[in-house]
Amino acid sequence: MSYQAAPDRYEELPYRRTGRSGLLLPAVSLGLWQNFGDITPLDTQRAILRRAFDLGVTHFDLANNYGPPYGSAEINFGRVFAEDLHPYRDELVISTKAGYDMWPGPYGDFGSRKYLLASLDQSLTRMGLDYVDIFYSHRADPDTPLEETMGALHQAVVSGKALYAGISSYSPERTREASRILREMGTPVLIHQPSYSLFNRWIEGGLLDAASELGIGVIAFSPLAQGLLTDRYLGGIPADSRAGRGSSSWSSGFLADDVLAKVRGLNDIAAARGQSLAQLAISWVLRDARVTSALVGASSVAQLEANLAAAGRLDFAPGELAAIDRFAVDAGINLWARSSTIV
Repeated sequence: MSYQAAPDRYEELPYRRTGRSGLLLPAVSLGLWQNFGDITPLDTQRAILRRAFDLGVTHFDLANNYGPPYGSAEINFGRVFAEDLHPYRDELVISTKAGYDMWPGPYGDFGSRKYLLASLDQSLTRMGLDYVDIFYSHRADPDTPLEETMGALHQAVVSGKALYAGISSYSPERTREASRILREMGTPVLIHQPSYSLFNRWIEGGLLDAASELGIGVIAFSPLAQGLLTDRYLGGIPADSRAGRGSSSWSSGFLADDVLAKVRGLNDIAAARGQSLAQLAISWVLRDARVTSALVGASSVAQLEANLAAAGRLDFAPGELAAIDRFAVDAGINLWARSSTIV
């Protein structure tokens, strides 16, 4: 039987305005960074994507090199889109990015016009789409003129291959300059996608203020600190976890004793609120109205449902926030710091 979306799908999640644009996003969006490559059965991916949409998740976030292997997340999403979600295209916000290594040689990395626009064409082909809703510069490029990178985003929009332009892991200073360049071209920056979590609070040092002043939305990725802010590591390292698999997004330092002590402290606060640690982490990221959406992954339908429930608990008493601040300190997990310090 063909898929039919739940008729009450817009009654579950709150939606937030993206900066000063007309676009609303769900408070929690689904990222396909992990769990949507070829190592995950397609039926599992389909079940997660269907359930997400049934619960009001309208935004699906990808990048050219999500997998493994590179490109497979877009291919797999495209398969599910063609079979299940195609009739709902106008109810979906689909984003992709280019900026990290994708293919060999000098034209498959960073921020040149040649790379970004070629990558967008490839992404559209893999997903079977005529356009994406948001196309991002995935990271700052210290060597390519910012005018060239932003010009490529502008071209993506005016060509009709993207509706909006976004940037990811840009410093506050570079965000301001990117915004100025694109606004002069007539294509304002819609959204900034930075890493942000209880253990990685760098955007509080100026980026949130800059985005608010410029009317740019913020969608926080890795709010669970690459899975550290879950109950998975409270009793050791599970073999099927990212740490257990030796994922490239993990460092052994993430599980140092002092970090795990902070995880346990936050877990106690979450329990007192009637939440899981993961739910607390997502709710905390969304406590600031300048954050449009929290971008989460999911390896199962149950995990997806638990993460989405966090959007219903955004109330924090002053005492709770003070207690959280005792443990919510930098844990050395910002893998994207190099990009976000380029000015």
